[in-house]
Amino acid sequence: MSALLEACRDMPTRELGEGEVLIAEGDPSVGLYVLEEGELEIVKRDIRINVVSSPGSMFGEISLLLDRPTMATVRALKRSKVRLVKNGVYFLQQNADANLELSRLLAKRLSGVTTYLVDLKQQFGENEDHMGMVDEVLESLLHAPK
Repeated sequence: MSALLEACRDMPTRELGEGEVLIAEGDPSVGLYVLEEGELEIVKRDIRINVVSSPGSMFGEISLLLDRPTMATVRALKRSKVRLVKNGVYFLQQNADANLELSRLLAKRLSGVTTYLVDLKQQFGENEDHMGMVDEVLESLLHAPK
C-alpha cells in the first residue's frame, strides 16, 4: 500500500459508478483525492490524458497546491473508490511520506514534460510557424513566476 493511501485510511470514502465524474475541469478544488480501487480517466478539453488504476494515485493535487480551479476532468471508467482529503495542504504538511510521494510524482511529470519539450525544440525550434513557439513554451516553464 502506498504511503499516501495508508496516511488517508481514515478519510471519507466516495464511491463512483462507471461514467461518474469525480472532478470537472474548471471547478473549484474541494481537496485531494486518493484512489483506493478502480480505474479513472483524466480528460482535458475532451482529450484523454491518462488512465489510472494504481491504488494510491492522486487527483486534484495541482489545483490544491496552486489554489486554482481544477485543470482536468476525472471520470470513472469502472466502479471506483477514492478517499477525499478535504484539507489537503494541512494533510501534506503533517505527513512527510505522503508529501515526498507527491513531490516525486510531480518531479517525474515535470521531467517528462521537459524532455518532451526539448525533443520538440530540437525538431521544430528553427521553424517560423507555430512549432517555433516551443522555445517560448520551454522558457516559460523553466522560468515560471512564483
